[in-house]
Amino acid sequence: MKRFLLPAAIAALALPAHADDPFLQRVLVDGSRASQLGIADSAADGSIDQRQLAARTTYRSGELLEATPGLVVSQHSGEGKANQFYLRGFNLDHGTDLRTTVDDMPVNQRSHGHGQGWTDLNFLIPELATRLDYGKGPYSAANGDFASAGAADIVYANRLPRGVFDVTVGQDGYRRALLADSPAAGKGNLLYALEALHNDGPFSRGDHYRKLNAVLRYSEGFANNGWHITAMAYGATWNATDQIPQRAVANGSLGRFDTIDPTDGGSAHRYSLSGAWRRTTEDASTKVSAYVIANRLELFSNFTYFLDDPVDGDQFAQPDRRVTTGLDARHAWHLHAGERLSTTTVGLQAQNDNIHNALLRTKARRTLATTRQDHIVETSAALFVENHTRWSPWLRTVAGLRADHYRFDVASDRAANTGKARDSLASPSASLVFGPWARTELYVNAGTGFHSNDARGTVIAVDPKTEEAVDRVTPLARSRGLELGLRSEWIKGLQTTLSLYRLDFDSELVFVGDAGTTEAGRPSRRHGIEFSNYYKPVKWLSLDADLAFARGRYRDADPAGRRIPGAVEGVAQLAATVTPAGPWSGALRLRWFGPRPLVEDNSVRSSAAATVNGRIVYRLGRDTRLELEAFNLANRRAAAIEYYYASRLAGEAEAVDDIHFHPIEPRSLRLTLSHSF
Repeated sequence: MKRFLLPAAIAALALPAHADDPFLQRVLVDGSRASQLGIADSAADGSIDQRQLAARTTYRSGELLEATPGLVVSQHSGEGKANQFYLRGFNLDHGTDLRTTVDDMPVNQRSHGHGQGWTDLNFLIPELATRLDYGKGPYSAANGDFASAGAADIVYANRLPRGVFDVTVGQDGYRRALLADSPAAGKGNLLYALEALHNDGPFSRGDHYRKLNAVLRYSEGFANNGWHITAMAYGATWNATDQIPQRAVANGSLGRFDTIDPTDGGSAHRYSLSGAWRRTTEDASTKVSAYVIANRLELFSNFTYFLDDPVDGDQFAQPDRRVTTGLDARHAWHLHAGERLSTTTVGLQAQNDNIHNALLRTKARRTLATTRQDHIVETSAALFVENHTRWSPWLRTVAGLRADHYRFDVASDRAANTGKARDSLASPSASLVFGPWARTELYVNAGTGFHSNDARGTVIAVDPKTEEAVDRVTPLARSRGLELGLRSEWIKGLQTTLSLYRLDFDSELVFVGDAGTTEAGRPSRRHGIEFSNYYKPVKWLSLDADLAFARGRYRDADPAGRRIPGAVEGVAQLAATVTPAGPWSGALRLRWFGPRPLVEDNSVRSSAAATVNGRIVYRLGRDTRLELEAFNLANRRAAAIEYYYASRLAGEAEAVDDIHFHPIEPRSLRLTLSHSF
């Protein structure tokens, strides 16, 4: 997300923005957040280092992304399902318009069986994450599909300072073990990690979430001159307690943690092989990364219960298996002429997805009928060029241009829905950075981006459920962003950023609850303000205060209304981290997840939810520590997510429009014994 305008020899010393090596990261021995003055291209760019990530209390691995100011990570089903994301006035469903990568591998899955941009981060091992880089808005030519609202890149370590063995036990059947180390091997290091996890959660029918996760990496050299090759393997199975209707809880027929269809759930597998190579000289730098990823998902859901089928129920399955291959190659030239420093980067990105997915009617995970079945080949290629120039001590510019071409090839079980489509798009972007004056910079950003639509929608002719004629969607939907920002470190120890932004979409992607799919919708506009602060008044104390507010509306006139269902209006996080000399340390974090309209006319709204998490660490010695994590300390009875739609319970004569919610887990504790070797 961040780029350097420094000579290569100097940039090699500034590795916290690009490093893969935790030894280099640990120059930040006091845990202070690295300064972004002179580095970041907008007020919404940032980087979170390994020490700060380790200080966070996370209920599930995907919540590591909440280190991004203004981002909320939630869940509306079983633990193995991809998380729900909210950012900049968006309900991003399971990852749409939030481009997420782990070690240069895309996590978003295109034309997915359940939802466009499906982002399953359950394979993430937080202890291996040496850095999280984030950016918001379509202002970087290097970011393409799904990056309009934001982009997050998690970087894994090449080497660990020491081996680690962790054992965690907690309430609700939580058990976890982790073994990781990186011994020397040949001219480099061999990093390995093995994770096993089980969690039931508080639900009447336990999630019985079982996960096995492994990473094996060999690396040589350093972040700017070296290479690595990595193999990953992840597998999980789970039961799911999906969202339940509010009316059933109100009349006492259901408890907050009960389920309606006890056979909901699924399984997921992910296997990948990836590699990256980097070379840096005084005047140039080159990076090439490539990957092959095999994903397989079996997902069984029932959101409407007995609405469509009063006898067998409305459970449906969305199997999805795919092989994704890709390449990212870029070369940068560094020019130095007096005060003017310039870097021009040219890049090539290519990705191919070979996908088999389906929508099936099921009962207790047994197939009753096939709604549709498809074989999709989705291929994309992009070229981009981006120039960063420091013209004077107080003026920097960024200018970029990206060109994307997509090809969609769908072979459906219905001839009418079989076909091919193509689309191309050029995305310019530009930024001005003024300062620093009094350790304060000002930013002006403008750019265009896009998200791809589901390949099946680009060739569809007949709705497979109703057999009615339907319109095809535009393959690539344009976004346009404008932003004004400020970043200041004028007060010693305090880092402050302020952003005012506007983001327009030609077509809003909307989650359809009764079908469990994502469809293209109306054009939209969002305005917002983000205010983020990190304060370190003394060496042993750091304070965070992140506030974000957004206004989202459809841009066209419609009798239904102009509100965007699920569009988050406010998010806040307040945190204190204490690391005094001695064996004790700890952290406390408040998260406020603001209300959202649930229907277009704003007549039904969700409730806000505030939760407090905390952690206390006691070091038993140089090699061993105990950590106690606490979640939802105030034991709030809030909802993790809310929808409004029609459903029918057994015994009901007709459909009922109602709020359907998934509860936040009640107060729970987890105790970890960690030993380094």
